[in-house]
Amino acid sequence: MHDKTSKGQPALLLEGVHKRFGDNHVLRGVSLQVQPGEVIAILGSSGSGKSTLLRCLNHLESVEQGRIVIDGQTLVENDGSGKARYPDERQVRRICASTGMVFQHFNLFPHMTVLQNLIEAPMTVKGLKRELIVPQAEELLRKVGLLDKRDAYPNRLSGGQKQRVAIARALAMQPALMLFDEPTSALDPELTGEVLRTMRQLAAEHMTMLVVTHEMAFAREVAHRVLFMDQGVIAEDRPAQDFFRDPRHPRACAFLQHML
Repeated sequence: MHDKTSKGQPALLLEGVHKRFGDNHVLRGVSLQVQPGEVIAILGSSGSGKSTLLRCLNHLESVEQGRIVIDGQTLVENDGSGKARYPDERQVRRICASTGMVFQHFNLFPHMTVLQNLIEAPMTVKGLKRELIVPQAEELLRKVGLLDKRDAYPNRLSGGQKQRVAIARALAMQPALMLFDEPTSALDPELTGEVLRTMRQLAAEHMTMLVVTHEMAFAREVAHRVLFMDQGVIAEDRPAQDFFRDPRHPRACAFLQHML
C-alpha cells in the first residue's frame, strides 16, 4: 500500500536547505537523500534543527533556500535569484498529503471519536466517500491494536493509545513518507513500548520513515541510517550499526555517552 515511489527515484530529496528564524540560522544547507523503505533516525541535542527539518518537509515551516522533492514531486526549489519558491497553495497541499506526520503531543481532534479522527482527512482532503474509507480506517485500527476503541473519544484513551491512533490517522492518507517528531517523549516509559512496537511493524512493512527520537535502542535496531545533527547541519549520516559502534564526530561521541 505504501511503497508508491517509482523505481530508482528517491522517496525524499533535499538539496541545500536553509531555514532561519530571525537571526537564528536553524538549518544551514541540509542535503539528504532517502530511498523508498528506508528508516532514518535523526539524532542530536536540543536546538540542533531536527524538528525544524521535519516541519519543513510538510510545509509547517517554509524554507528560504534549497530544494525539496517528495515522492518525485517538487515541493520547493530555488528561483533564478537563488531564493526558495513554492508552487501554488493547492499544489503544496497535494504534495504534502503524501507525507504523514506524528507529533509529540498526538494532536487528535478531541470532539471526534477515534474513527472520525481517521476518516476526516481522507474525506475532506482527498474527497473519498465515507463508505469507502471506513473499512480502511477500521483495518488500520486493527493494525495498531485499537479497533475496540473506534467509537471512543480521545479523552478516554491512554497516551500510548492516543499516539497509536495518531499513527493510524497519518496512515489513513496512504502517505509515501512518515515523519515522527519524538513520538514517545510525552509518554510514560511503560507506554512507550506499545508505540515503538507499532513503528517497528511499519518498518518491517518497508514504510519510508524519518524519526526524530531519543530512543537509542529503537534507532540502533530499527533504523537503517542515523543522521546526527549539530548546529543546523548533518554532522554524520551513516548506517545505524556503524554510527553506534564508532561515532566520528566529537559531538556525536559526547551525545552517545550522555544517552547510553
